[in-house]
Amino acid sequence: MKTHKVIGLMSGTSADGVDAALVDIGGQGAKTRVDLLAHTTYPLDASLRRDIIQSCQPHSGTVDRICQLNFRLGEAFAEAAIQVTQQAGLDMAEIDLIGSHGQTLFHVPMKDSARGFSTASTLQVGEPAVIAERTGRTVVADFRCRDMAAGGIGAPLAPYVHYLLFRDKGRSVAVHNLGGISNLTLLPKGGDLSKVIGFDTGPANLLIDRIVEEVSAGKEHFDLDGLRAARGKIQEEMLEGLLSHPFITTPPPKATGREDFGPGFAEKILISARGQGMEGDDLVATVTAFTAESILRNYRLFVLPHYDLDQIILAGGGAYNRTLVSMLSRGFDPIPVILSDALEFPAKALEAVIFAVLAHETLAGFAANLPGVTGASRPVRLGAIIPGENFRGLLSR
Repeated sequence: MKTHKVIGLMSGTSADGVDAALVDIGGQGAKTRVDLLAHTTYPLDASLRRDIIQSCQPHSGTVDRICQLNFRLGEAFAEAAIQVTQQAGLDMAEIDLIGSHGQTLFHVPMKDSARGFSTASTLQVGEPAVIAERTGRTVVADFRCRDMAAGGIGAPLAPYVHYLLFRDKGRSVAVHNLGGISNLTLLPKGGDLSKVIGFDTGPANLLIDRIVEEVSAGKEHFDLDGLRAARGKIQEEMLEGLLSHPFITTPPPKATGREDFGPGFAEKILISARGQGMEGDDLVATVTAFTAESILRNYRLFVLPHYDLDQIILAGGGAYNRTLVSMLSRGFDPIPVILSDALEFPAKALEAVIFAVLAHETLAGFAANLPGVTGASRPVRLGAIIPGENFRGLLSR
């Protein structure tokens, strides 16, 4: 079986760095086989991260700032690709393909006349032409747009790859990503791709990280090992108020992001906390409990009444938040909860792996969206291809 060495690049809602994964991929479609060779996170400096966050906000995301950010992030993504290649002990000439998700600045999954959105749309930046120019490799990017053009909400796109990596004919498995946003993929036993479901459940690290930054006066950017949440006391009244957010009980298909759970939502929480005289770690504990309970409620409403789950696999940076994982494990008991690390794909690397596989499927001509997940009218091939110096040779392989 011929194989390709493919790099996947991903910067999530938390905007703390570019995750890069280098994989060896053999086969295509249901016969795809993936081996992880190396993974790393290329940190984004404070200035670049600040520009990302400001560009996500309508009042500060000016056209000149976004224009510059697109190319600055392209350079950062290219550097992440170079670093993970070096870490694997390879030369860039040995890399066949790069798949770049980019950095989402804004995502409007459906028309919303109340907010002035007359059409669904999405915007990811991190100029793929810069990545192709710096590396000489062919790049696939802008994965979400084609699904949305076909009537879908453009997310989540991970379920197709979760199916390729983790399906089990004898068991029903859920893969749950705890990135900036929380999303799930259900893989029903039997291995039928058409029966896979997936959707966002609400916030994960995005909200926790913002609250930690505030209570630490900017000295910390995330709750290391969930220690702050473990020290704090959950404020039940605030928790119930947070759980009244309409997205939590909205039935799938659904997707969310900073537009619902970003700085504006965090600021409302902070104002409420100040009014109640709430201590810092108590606030972190409460938003961590909100993340856990919002996830559990989505399973109780939309998954567990219809499926008997045999296992839940956690991925994403939040899988290393011990307090959050403990809350989820207790809530899911007796369903066993494990990290994707136990299945040879570290939680921190899995999202980047996903976009490497999606890029490979695009080049092979396979549709990789799931209309039953995104609501698209049909399966479509995802992404735009930016030819690199190796493009002609890549097509001949």
